[in-house]
Amino acid sequence: MRDNKKLKNDNLVDAFINAGNGVIYAIKTQVNIRIQLIIAILVIIASIIFNINTIETIFVVFAIFLVIFAEMANTAVETVVDLCTEVYNQKAKIAKDVSAGAVLILSINAVVVACFIFIKEILAIWA
Repeated sequence: MRDNKKLKNDNLVDAFINAGNGVIYAIKTQVNIRIQLIIAILVIIASIIFNINTIETIFVVFAIFLVIFAEMANTAVETVVDLCTEVYNQKAKIAKDVSAGAVLILSINAVVVACFIFIKEILAIWA
């Protein structure tokens, strides 16, 4: 029987269940992750429509996963900071800001990757 109050996984199945719970929690509670998933779906649809090559697909998928990973890590950092303090603390603010900054940097990276891949495809339509 599973004990939901334990902080340690007893086996691989528990590890996967807990990881899945983390993904579900992030999607249910974080608006930004839901927005990023919608954008990811649109980018995947565009990738199919423009029939991008394998290497470009790898870059697109990697960029998508990096942004989602960063957003989930940011959620974890913010949750831990909130657990540690309920009052304003400059170091807590720095931890949250740097974590959010990581999401921003990877989001900019994803936009740059998309521009390199899709601008030529869009321009080819207009040409």
